Amino acid sequence: MAVIFDKTKGLTDKTFHYCPGCTHGIIHRLVAEVMEELNLLDKAIGVAPVGCAVFAYDYFNCDMQEAAHGRAPAVATGIKRVHPESAVFTYQGDGDLASIGAAEIVHAAMRGEKFTTIFVNNAIYGMTGGQMAPTTLVGQKATTAPLGRDENHAGLPLRVSEMLATIPKAVFVERVSVHDVKHIIQAKKAIKKAFQAQMAGKGFTLVEVLSTCPTNWGKTPLESLKWLEENMIPYYPLGNYRSPEEVR
Repeated sequence: MAVIFDKTKGLTDKTFHYCPGCTHGIIHRLVAEVMEELNLLDKAIGVAPVGCAVFAYDYFNCDMQEAAHGRAPAVATGIKRVHPESAVFTYQGDGDLASIGAAEIVHAAMRGEKFTTIFVNNAIYGMTGGQMAPTTLVGQKATTAPLGRDENHAGLPLRVSEMLATIPKAVFVERVSVHDVKHIIQAKKAIKKAFQAQMAGKGFTLVEVLSTCPTNWGKTPLESLKWLEENMIPYYPLGNYRSPEEVR
């Protein structure tokens, strides 16, 4: 019988621990498929964050390293410099990357470190109980903002892709989403381009993926997908913010 769909070799057989409707699983698969298709699995080294994806080392079928909260870019820097031939990537949530790890990701990009970051933005702290994150939308409720984020008190949500795209040595920056099939296909293309640019030695690459958190948003999986489309995308526009062709 002809096989028309099969599990990627880039993932282990371990069952995901993620909540129903969480799109981390989709993003994991896209990263794994890209590494398999580019023949990078044998030389890939991933760095897991502190957050919902803290157990990413159980799922990706490649060498993995755990990092302290927010320090994945620093760990990836060391790994890539020691193993420049390897495909090095960090997989980080918005709490890990945009809050405690904000300085780490900015300076890794400033230095043009040649690794790839998969930045999962679900606009909230997922693992620790739904606190307000740097990416939480104005008016969005969180356990630490029960009345909704107040712009005058907490400021505006941080647009990471737009910020990093201003850095000359950030050679590829793109924001995608995985809320429907069309956008999942587009997300995979962006992830592949990021890895290809890394392996070509062009510089720092990042793909921001808008994701859902049904549990902490207090919504069903289907409601979460719709909420992402109607609320997150208008504030976090999808698209390419920097490509290698723009780098001089």
